[in-house]
Amino acid sequence: MMNFPLLLIFIFFALASWLVSSQLKSRFKRYSKSYLQSGLSGCDVAEKMLRDHGITDVRVLSVTGRLSDHYNPANKTVNLSAEVYNGRSVASAAVAAHECGHAVQHAQAYAPLKLRSALVPLQNVSARLLNIIFISMFVGAFLLPNLISFDLALLVIIACYGVFTLFAFITLPVEINATHRALLWLNRAGITGGQQQAEAKDALKWAAYTYVVAALSALATLLYYVMLFVGRRD
Repeated sequence: MMNFPLLLIFIFFALASWLVSSQLKSRFKRYSKSYLQSGLSGCDVAEKMLRDHGITDVRVLSVTGRLSDHYNPANKTVNLSAEVYNGRSVASAAVAAHECGHAVQHAQAYAPLKLRSALVPLQNVSARLLNIIFISMFVGAFLLPNLISFDLALLVIIACYGVFTLFAFITLPVEINATHRALLWLNRAGITGGQQQAEAKDALKWAAYTYVVAALSALATLLYYVMLFVGRRD
């Protein structure tokens, strides 16, 4: 199943993902040295943003890992990596505010966020189905036809990648909106301004690019399998 065209798609987007990830890490490292005049830590920034939006039921926690920051709507926690949680830089403030942007979305019932959350179980099922099919193909091409036809396997793969693609593209407005909320609040609250506002915007821009690459990768893979299926029908 990993033939030459699919391998090219994989290599291209793997390189694109590596490039964006490298730029993101470089920006974060650079802006981690741009210290806030207020001296606020990432935790302070997050708690202040939540308070300013009247959110009192969300906790700010420190978690392990680098760039592992995320908002968990299931238990209403803003989870910040230690570097962001304790950092007192533009990078820490930008990341903390972005994750709080998701908390604000959740509190205000932002429709794309609700849709993305609703798709999580379906995406998990799709991932398990793909694993079953690809493992069967890896074990031996002779095994799959005894279970389901190749055309039916392709349809299942297309359906699964359709879910992945939908999830990835719904994620884009969720992330962009969270960044927009974060930048507006950082400037309005006087935490960043002037050059530091531009630095926060640049850091979050490269973070958004990671989701763009993921969405385009899912779409390219989906189109490949669709064309493969259509070609077999001709």
